[in-house]
Amino acid sequence: MRVMGIDPGLTRCGVGVVEGRPGAPGTMVAVAVVRTDPEAPLAERLLALDDGLRALLEEHEPEAVAVERVFSQHNVASVIGTAQASGIALLAGARLGLPTATYTPSEVKNAVCGNGTADKRQVTTMVTRILRLKEAPKPADAADALAIAICHLWRGGVKARIAEATARALASQAAPTRRGTAR
Repeated sequence: MRVMGIDPGLTRCGVGVVEGRPGAPGTMVAVAVVRTDPEAPLAERLLALDDGLRALLEEHEPEAVAVERVFSQHNVASVIGTAQASGIALLAGARLGLPTATYTPSEVKNAVCGNGTADKRQVTTMVTRILRLKEAPKPADAADALAIAICHLWRGGVKARIAEATARALASQAAPTRRGTAR
């Protein structure tokens, strides 16, 4: 499975593409940061972010998109910008018909580090180990995006398969049976 992880941000939006399967080390396909000019009008920044994400989605053709869920911070202006970037990221994936998912920072840290309160240095170290990289991905936005992709690869893929199997089982139970019908 190929997953694009997105660490949303209005000025710097981290993007990481990972390929693999649950429970196994993945392979980094790509890592990037989409940047927008903080001096530009908001609408232009959102459009630039959408254009950048769309180009990366088309180039790397992921099977799913995972985005870090916005969480409450003390800086309200930062939360609003992050929420807007998150909406653009989810829209970019949905526009291509891709399944999208969101994960809280603690879910990502727990999946990658085994500790939901791990710091950025620990996350970067584990991403580097899990993906068997020679050096740590930089900047931190890129490492975080790879962590989000790993989280979805390990957790989201399993959740999706369980949901599909449950739906198939329910559908087969609801289908009328032909036992006892005359031939």
